[in-house]
Amino acid sequence: MKKFTPYISIGSRVRKSPYFESTKRCGAKAFSIYNHMYMPTLYTSVVDEYWSMVNDVVMIDVGVERQIEIKGADAHKLVQFITPRDVSTCDLGKCYYILLTGEDGGIVNDAVLLRLSEDQFWVSPGDGDVLLWIQGIAINSGMDVEIFEPDVSPLQMGGPKSPHVMRELFGDLAIDLGYYRAEQTEVNGIPLVLGRTGWSGEISYELYLQDGTRGNELWELIESAGEKYNIKPAAPQLIRSIEGGILSYASDISRQDNPFTIGLDRLVNLDSEDDFIGKEALKKIKAEGTKRKLVGIFLDGDQINSPPEHLWTVMDGDVPVGHVTRCIHSPRLERNIGFANVPAENSQIGTQLKIDSPQGVLNATVCENSWFPAEIKISLD
Repeated sequence: MKKFTPYISIGSRVRKSPYFESTKRCGAKAFSIYNHMYMPTLYTSVVDEYWSMVNDVVMIDVGVERQIEIKGADAHKLVQFITPRDVSTCDLGKCYYILLTGEDGGIVNDAVLLRLSEDQFWVSPGDGDVLLWIQGIAINSGMDVEIFEPDVSPLQMGGPKSPHVMRELFGDLAIDLGYYRAEQTEVNGIPLVLGRTGWSGEISYELYLQDGTRGNELWELIESAGEKYNIKPAAPQLIRSIEGGILSYASDISRQDNPFTIGLDRLVNLDSEDDFIGKEALKKIKAEGTKRKLVGIFLDGDQINSPPEHLWTVMDGDVPVGHVTRCIHSPRLERNIGFANVPAENSQIGTQLKIDSPQGVLNATVCENSWFPAEIKISLD
């Protein structure tokens, strides 16, 4: 039977990033919908793009990371209310990775928080209607804030040669900029915020473009600066993100999960005097212990060359007890790796699991879930 290959229709109803025409020119073969926008998901192959990121440098259209601006006298107060992480030390120019939690302690989304001025923050979330959620929280809060989507569209650089490309464009600023720091700047008169952030596992930068009419111009500038470093376009990196234990909202993280489930309790400050949504629920979960855990797994069987179209069921004997969130074959480990959401009693390292997959029943073993930790130290060697 011939395998059916689905297509995605491109039309005016779904928004396009400022880099859309450049991604098509560079050979984007597939798109997905993310935050109500088209996102390139393939240029050459997942493995080719992986090696380009690991060995050289790639540029990734992440304009779908729609920023949410929180501005006003009570901006900091509102930011603290929507996250369990203590943001009291989030100084100007600093970025934080945060979780957004609901009243039951479940995760509404994850995000990067940027503080641009005393009363101005950007929240850069994963896929979901976070703008509406924050606006709904603020509407009857009495807080003095504005909440809106600014004209901001990130473009990501990732790979060991990304500092070289960024130095071509921004000089020493790109090298001196600290990890999870951001600074307002420009290149060729194009206004942007340069950040040492990025969802890749390699040395990363994000260029937060602040004029959507100049997206293709910015793309071409980076293309030119990166040519001698073998720069390539790429999609957000499935293999490298799994290898680095970098989680994806709506795949590895869901509304039914809490920070303790996914191992991010370090982002929860229950001792703070400040209130935040879900605080009492998270206190209770911590006291009682989380019932489920997200774990790393090795999977036996043939190479898994594309992510599951559906969640694969984890079995304990004949009983379904969980699901595989994402998995793929790692070229460097030469093994299939992934994440699984399982009961806490099945989460110990070395636990054997059975996975019901399209390949049949696969044996899996629970393991540590950061195989190649994220690179953060800049090297110009």
